[in-house]
Amino acid sequence: MSAGFFGATALGIKAEGGVVLAADKRMSYGGFILSRNAKKVHPVTDRVGIAIAGFYADMHGLIKILEAEIRYYETTNGVVMPLRSVAKLLSAILYSSKFFPYYVEAIVGGVNGDGKPRIYVLDPVGAITEEDYIAVGSGATMALGVLESEYREGITLEQAEDLAVRAMKAAIARDSSSGDGIDVLVITPEGYKEKTIKLRVVTS
Repeated sequence: MSAGFFGATALGIKAEGGVVLAADKRMSYGGFILSRNAKKVHPVTDRVGIAIAGFYADMHGLIKILEAEIRYYETTNGVVMPLRSVAKLLSAILYSSKFFPYYVEAIVGGVNGDGKPRIYVLDPVGAITEEDYIAVGSGATMALGVLESEYREGITLEQAEDLAVRAMKAAIARDSSSGDGIDVLVITPEGYKEKTIKLRVVTS
């Protein structure tokens, strides 16, 4: 499935000391905007988050399953689920539904127990790769254009957050399925912080 199939834009950037995840706030089907306040970026543990583009109902159903499995693992074993294990768990959930797939593209990012940041991207049937930066969804091409031209190894968290916002704005400017604001999730070894950037809604 092409990125254009998924009406949304989400991205992730690995930086020194953490990761930045971001997504737009528009929920649309076809030519209709159903909500301007959709949430597509979620912390799933204190040091792991997920950003998703795709069908909104599938996004939230998948996140609920993932969170329940993480809580079960952590309660049963008495330890925090590692970042890569969260990504592999999501991969297994997606693959188990490959004949009736979730219509989503997902980015899992966070910080390992050793303090090292990582970002993983997954397709609708669970194929998983690790990246330094990635964008998914219908606005991915525009966002990746900004990320590829400006991402540098050793980028700071502040620079990564600024780059994420500028890449999201580039996608929103050209993709009618993305818009209405940007949710940003910054994850470090100390935890996470969330912020929302409101964008002016232009009406004719």
